[in-house]
Amino acid sequence: MGFLLDTNVVSEPLKRNANPVAVERIAALNPSQCFLSTLTLGELRKGIESAKDATHKHKLESWLVNQLVPRFESRIHAIDMRVADRWGRMIAQTPRPLPLVDSLLAATALTHDLILATRNVRDFADIAGLRLYDPWTDA
Repeated sequence: MGFLLDTNVVSEPLKRNANPVAVERIAALNPSQCFLSTLTLGELRKGIESAKDATHKHKLESWLVNQLVPRFESRIHAIDMRVADRWGRMIAQTPRPLPLVDSLLAATALTHDLILATRNVRDFADIAGLRLYDPWTDA
């Protein structure tokens, strides 16, 4: 059983007021069964570039480049033809529109038979066959 980690799951342990239960559950996941999307890396980059405090920005940059990417290097999924095809089919059948990044994350999880770990489970509730895990509420 593998997990595709949404940006909110990856970034939670870095927060000053991180939810201790969520952080504990995230840490308990088997690292070899956790995957990232290139979209998550893009969202993290956007957050780093938007940081106002230079010291905080530098710390986040170092974490992304020196820790996160090397740790997940062989477990990062890109948007390829299989994901794009799954996305098109999925979106055509989803009754409620989703933001592009969220829908591509869902398609990535479905394509690679992964559980999407996210805090935003309601956003993905209408996607047929998508398995979800919320570290903030699920036991």
